Amino acid sequence: MEANAAIKKLPRHFLPEDYKITTWEALQPYFEVLQQKEIHSVNDLEQWLKDISELEAVIGEDAAWRQIRMTCDTTSKEYVEAFQYFCMEIQPKMQPYAFELNKKLMDCPFTKDLDHRKYFTYLRSVKKSVELFREKNIPILSELSVMQQQYGQITGAMTIEVNGKEFTLQQASKFLENTDRNLREDVFRKMAARRMLDRDKLDQLYTELVHKRDEIAHNADFDNYRDYKFEELGRFDYTKEDCFAFHEAVREHALPLVAKILERQKKKLKLDTLRPWDTEAEPVGVEPLEPFKTGDELISKAEDCFTRLRPFFGECLRTMQTMKRLDLDSRKGKAPGGYNCPLSETGVPFIFMNAAGQMRDVTTIVHEGGHAIQAFLTHDLELSAFKEYPMEIAEVASMSMELFSMDYWNIFFDNPEDLRRAKLQQLERVISIFPWIAIIDKFQHWVYEHPQHTTEERTQRWQKIQDEFSTKIVDWTGFEDYRSCSWQRQLHLYEVPFYYIEYGIAQLGAIALWKHFREDKEQALDHYMKALSLGYTAPLKELYAAAGIRFDFSPDYVKTLISFVQEEMEKLIH
Repeated sequence: MEANAAIKKLPRHFLPEDYKITTWEALQPYFEVLQQKEIHSVNDLEQWLKDISELEAVIGEDAAWRQIRMTCDTTSKEYVEAFQYFCMEIQPKMQPYAFELNKKLMDCPFTKDLDHRKYFTYLRSVKKSVELFREKNIPILSELSVMQQQYGQITGAMTIEVNGKEFTLQQASKFLENTDRNLREDVFRKMAARRMLDRDKLDQLYTELVHKRDEIAHNADFDNYRDYKFEELGRFDYTKEDCFAFHEAVREHALPLVAKILERQKKKLKLDTLRPWDTEAEPVGVEPLEPFKTGDELISKAEDCFTRLRPFFGECLRTMQTMKRLDLDSRKGKAPGGYNCPLSETGVPFIFMNAAGQMRDVTTIVHEGGHAIQAFLTHDLELSAFKEYPMEIAEVASMSMELFSMDYWNIFFDNPEDLRRAKLQQLERVISIFPWIAIIDKFQHWVYEHPQHTTEERTQRWQKIQDEFSTKIVDWTGFEDYRSCSWQRQLHLYEVPFYYIEYGIAQLGAIALWKHFREDKEQALDHYMKALSLGYTAPLKELYAAAGIRFDFSPDYVKTLISFVQEEMEKLIH
């Protein structure tokens, strides 16, 4: 499939080329023009939709930059205030207009004459938005936008001292791979202690978020926020019962393989007891993998890796680097985590991460690079709404890239033994993440089914769910309190509720694509690009079919894919 990374900023026809978002008062007239526009034909309607799309792209990119700048520097009062201004003064005032425009579309007599195939998923989503809209939820949603960012501010300020130097927790985690067990334990204890300092603060923040989200659900006539959020996320293709089946499939088929991985780790380290600081370590005499030293080296090697996989992929990263759309190194005051942020109008996305010289950073850059490739492939779709692809396919884009790129990781590792270890670690992570995904997802179902729970009840439920998906191989003695609040490490719970099982569903899709890649590399990559380029112009099952895989997370299918990964792992074990 042919593609070009030299994408161009979308031309403006509705807004002035030099228009920049400043205040609501300056933005409001454009909404009013759209609201008052008379539509006399299907052609008028399609042009009206393009004008809305243009406005959405400009606003979306402005909002994205406010968030990017704030997460790159959480200590900047200017950036925080700019983000909060958008959340509190612009976004709430847009929402009634967005509702009226959606309603106008649904009520328009020409809507029924639109190409059903082309507009099906879009109109389905708009209809759902109209049904969910409640004006009294606007101020609550605005408040939530600001509150959710407090998580990044709290955790971004977390640092510890190791060997006389200050490290963010992301940077310090590299010591957990060290061969010195005493050092690993010391670092783990310091990280745990630092997190515990803010335990109550994060508990309180989460409780407030849960209560506000529950209020939103009840305002929209739902029994609970889970049911509301499933609708808002557009989960048209699966139900909560499917999620429960996924949990069981993970417990039955993935957990036994995770136990084997941990037993092998214990044997490798020659330990009688595996402790939390041992799970990522190497034996004495085996140095931790060091695939790069600086963020510049990381992106240079990632570009080379992507180019060898398919030249277009490398071009995407080079374009991002040229346009300064990368912030890779970890530093104090930077929010935790990593993301790829699409930029709707200019089209070239932004990758944010906290690199610390670890193997997991390689996984992160190729993962976010996969997201970036989808942004490039969908840039020329006619409407911005067509680019709002669901996470269940977006994460296939990223997770497949982790697996595809392994064939070229010799760029990061000259030593064949290091390369073997890196590949084995990657496949171990692919499997090991499944129980954590199930735990986080099952926890959220309980949290929002019981929104008035106490902190103590929440802790007890977390421990119960965690134990259900535990192998019991890692000994947490002495760290029971820390383990009982370990959910606080997962930013999704705070910032993007219920967005997590998508990783599990997509991981299955990525494994299926990788299986295809093993059989026919070029065809698998063609299918991959074809599926991603569709954006959200087709339902999930059709997007998966375009990728040459099944949208299926039943126990039997999960078992088949887990068995394939296990076979690939066996080839790397000696």
